[in-house]
Amino acid sequence: MSTALTLHPRSLAAALSGLTLLLSATTSAADVSMALGHSADNTMTYRVGLQFPWQDHWFDSDFGRLGGYCTLGYTYWESDNAVNTHSLSASPVLTYEFGSANSAVLPFVEAGIGLAAFSRNKIEDRELGSSVNFEDRLGIGVRFYQRHTIGIQALHYSNAGLSSHNAGIESYNAYYRFNF
Repeated sequence: MSTALTLHPRSLAAALSGLTLLLSATTSAADVSMALGHSADNTMTYRVGLQFPWQDHWFDSDFGRLGGYCTLGYTYWESDNAVNTHSLSASPVLTYEFGSANSAVLPFVEAGIGLAAFSRNKIEDRELGSSVNFEDRLGIGVRFYQRHTIGIQALHYSNAGLSSHNAGIESYNAYYRFNF
């Protein structure tokens, strides 16, 4: 017997709103991002997000420093089969910036694991098994003058075997982020 976990949109909106308030109280001003991506199944992804950079950094040296941000995102999955999907996600992300904090150009790597809620359990021919899935990310990018960031990232979504179906899906994105 399969028990697919479903989440009511109002419950999800309330949870994400509460998380946003919590994050905004513990971080600096939010960054806004836009991403364009593609899955291996010919699904285009359009993503917008808010990032809340952490105030603290660790292992600060001339070589670099470890930091991070929390992100809230909305992704629109435009499918070839005319059944489009929406997802909302929240994730903490670790970043390692190379160079001194005062540099005009800072290359970085990033990784994170969070949660995503999908409007349906199936994208293209992939059965996700659940509307709530884990979101894993790996990325690289460059930050310019503390305000502009461009990067690429791979996002993987799956339920980690918590459901009998667990096809998972990836989205490979190029993104731009602006700090206000």
